[in-house]
Amino acid sequence: MSLSTSNPLANNPLQTRDDLANGLKAMLDPLAAFTSKGGARVDLGATATHFDTTAASLEGFSRPLWGLSSLLAGGGDYQGIDRWIRGFENGTDPTNEAEFWGMTRGKDQRMVEMAAIGFTLAVAKEKIWDKLSESGRDNLTSWLNCINDKDMPNTNWLWFRVFANLGLRSVERPYSQSQLTADLDHLDTFYLGDGWSRDGPPGVLQLDYYSSSFAIHFAQLVYSRLAAKEDPVRCEEYRDRARKFAVQFVHYFDKEGRAIPFGRSLTYRFATTAFWGALAYADVLPPAPLNSWGVIKGLHLRTIRYFSRLPIFSPSGILTIGYTFPNMFFTENYNSPGSTYWACKAFLPLALYPDHPFWTSQEEPYPTSSIPQTIYLNHPSHILTHAGGHTFLLSSGQACHYPLRHGAEKYGKLAYSSAFGYSVPTGAIGLDMWNPDSTVALSEDGGERWVVRRQVEANDPERESGGFLEGVEGNVVVVSDRDSGSETDGGGWLRAVWRPWKGTSVETWLIPPQPDSPLWHVRIHRIKRDVVRYGGEIVLVSDAGFAIYSQDSDGRTLSLIPGSDVGALTTRYGKVEGFDDDKTSGSGGAFSIVRSAMGVSGVADLTPLFFPTSSNLATPSKSVTNSSNYSSLSTSAQQQQPQPQQQQQQQQQQEQRKRVRSAQIVHLDSNANIVSSRSCMPTLIGQFGSLEEGVAGNEDIWLATGIFALPSVESAKWMETKGDRVPTATASAPAAAAANVDPALDWLEGWKKKPTGLPRLLQSKLV
Repeated sequence: MSLSTSNPLANNPLQTRDDLANGLKAMLDPLAAFTSKGGARVDLGATATHFDTTAASLEGFSRPLWGLSSLLAGGGDYQGIDRWIRGFENGTDPTNEAEFWGMTRGKDQRMVEMAAIGFTLAVAKEKIWDKLSESGRDNLTSWLNCINDKDMPNTNWLWFRVFANLGLRSVERPYSQSQLTADLDHLDTFYLGDGWSRDGPPGVLQLDYYSSSFAIHFAQLVYSRLAAKEDPVRCEEYRDRARKFAVQFVHYFDKEGRAIPFGRSLTYRFATTAFWGALAYADVLPPAPLNSWGVIKGLHLRTIRYFSRLPIFSPSGILTIGYTFPNMFFTENYNSPGSTYWACKAFLPLALYPDHPFWTSQEEPYPTSSIPQTIYLNHPSHILTHAGGHTFLLSSGQACHYPLRHGAEKYGKLAYSSAFGYSVPTGAIGLDMWNPDSTVALSEDGGERWVVRRQVEANDPERESGGFLEGVEGNVVVVSDRDSGSETDGGGWLRAVWRPWKGTSVETWLIPPQPDSPLWHVRIHRIKRDVVRYGGEIVLVSDAGFAIYSQDSDGRTLSLIPGSDVGALTTRYGKVEGFDDDKTSGSGGAFSIVRSAMGVSGVADLTPLFFPTSSNLATPSKSVTNSSNYSSLSTSAQQQQPQPQQQQQQQQQQEQRKRVRSAQIVHLDSNANIVSSRSCMPTLIGQFGSLEEGVAGNEDIWLATGIFALPSVESAKWMETKGDRVPTATASAPAAAAANVDPALDWLEGWKKKPTGLPRLLQSKLV
């Protein structure tokens, strides 16, 4: 079955109100085949969650209501509405053993699903509530009300009880005003300022899409419309928070409509854009440069269009668990087959009538020229950059407030890209199963197991954010002063310390792109071991760049180009591992770079340039991956030939004078990366420590790594295609055209413009 026949959104331009309504209906239609006879349970698959199967089938029923009820509220209709009316009747009937959802317990998934149902009662009373029998209304009232005396997580979950009570109030049924007020008062304690709320009480540093589109801002904006008369002061406060937040949140999206994948629950996909739709629903227009409904419309619809082109639906037309493709590796233990329909929050603008300016305005492009290239955000501890055609963020300090599957990968990496995504572990043997892209990883067992950053130490325990943003003052900072005499020359940075194991610390500084090297960002690492254990110990260090699509134009694995000729990549896809000996731009260190249909990704060792006296790191003596298991993977580790011992020692001594790390391109396990199902990552590998018996002492190691990346125009499309023609660079068609990137950019020239210095204030601190 082709993508166009299995994808309900295929061939839909998704540009108008009618397009969006038709897209929603096309997504709702396939659910009929999976709906129980009584309508209350929608079972979309057999994979399990930590909660019970009945609650999972309730998700399949309730989450599409975010879209359906919005459609109905805006005057639309849907021929399959009877499925939900029957479901309400039977799902809340305690005597119906086959359909009853069960009454909620404390911290129960049923609480989550009450939010969509409460919203439905509030906005679609005539077409849902009024169609129920009297006994159906009584049962639904009792079912929703049972949330009011139950224990709830101290998180965004409290909004679900708010919506349950709002729904009951809207249909003039018994509800708890005292609980409603108490929950809202407590939720307001999550607010940090400048539009940002954390997802929990003090001590929680988790500011992801739950702080915006998935939950908190979305809920605040919807509440500000539904409760404007009853709670005007609070509602205006929520609207003001949204205005402040919008001009920051725009930096998490690129001009293609991609949101930067960061944090948990990304299987909700285009729910990441729900904040923009909620602005329209609440009639909140942000300040400049977002003070145009055409801009807001573009931000919202582009994200939906991006996902509509991807293979995210099953052959039956059901949203799968995954991100850009079906993928169980990166999911959470609460992702049921019906969880994905949280994406229906993106259909909220259907509740607006056709004459709203959101719909009458002409869609406008992403406001690239009106927003700063780099912005420093203290509350989430992010530095966001739109430089050279690449939208990404640097991150330090965030962590999920509870043990989360792949929490280190979802919050603890050093960088996250809208184009390249991130990767998660798929196994526990070797670098190519741990898949630590965009981060630093350490191993003390020869490369079998690797440890990455998950939680960090607060730089300033007195500050809510932990003080991870340094070099600039304020919570929302745009640095435009590039005067060489300025103390903040080069802007700010992020700094954080973490401990992979007892006695070892890793301190990292993250520096965003500078004007003279716009396609590079820099990492500085200081690795300290208090006491090297007796008996000897070797520690391996991997410092990797962005993972990238790893296949050639014929669909087969990229080939390694011999030598250090990066220029060879202007006429073909491939990968290069070498040493940078360019007299004008080279650092003398190792580098690895990959070019594929997705763009270009590379890393370069800047340690010889920034820390020329660093000599206590060596190159690893063997490969740290399982690449020998795969005959199709062409890497330098496989191609090395045995040499006489004396010749090998001489070569190692020569290389050691030039570099402190070796370059390697690691082919990651399939489906490890959430954007490219086949991917590889450029990395630098080094080792330190001693194998000599009785050797002990302190170690203090400094490393500097340059990270290079430039996505192609085609990176916003599905990459698993064959037969793509590779443009050739000529005098009239430079490397930019050959890489299928913005013609105004030349990736090869950008590669040569490596960072040569650090922000002045940071340099003074490191000296």
